[in-house]
Amino acid sequence: MSKRPLTVHAAAALEAAEGLAALGFGLYVGVETLIGDPQDPATAIGVTALALAGGAGMLACARGLLRAEPWSRAPTVLTQLFALPIAWSLWQSEQYLIGVPLGVVAVLALVTALAPPSTAWLVHDETGELDEADEDGEDGGAAGTGSADERPRSDA
Repeated sequence: MSKRPLTVHAAAALEAAEGLAALGFGLYVGVETLIGDPQDPATAIGVTALALAGGAGMLACARGLLRAEPWSRAPTVLTQLFALPIAWSLWQSEQYLIGVPLGVVAVLALVTALAPPSTAWLVHDETGELDEADEDGEDGGAAGTGSADERPRSDA
């Protein structure tokens, strides 16, 4: 399996879009904190730091998905599971322009990240068989540390 599945491209693109949005929000709050007069500077600084770190993490996960890094799927799924209640809260507060797109992106990212072709891309080696550690149920103390050469990758 040398060709990257469409589901992986979609999951990575959706995760990257959320990462860029988080970075943009973090930058906006940071600039507003510096040039404005925030009611609670500590909270504004905390929101800025979390948004910037979260956005950078989401971009790293998107890159990891494209590079067939097995670690990248769990945080990708987790960010979508966090996004769903946020989208619902925005919907309930009648902020549809933010809540609806966030909910749609979260559902699509979950579906594409958990799709069978994505799983095969992230779990199977180039021969299409499970790694030996997965087959034997043993990890030999190095779970998830398969070398980069064992994973199907396409640098294109």
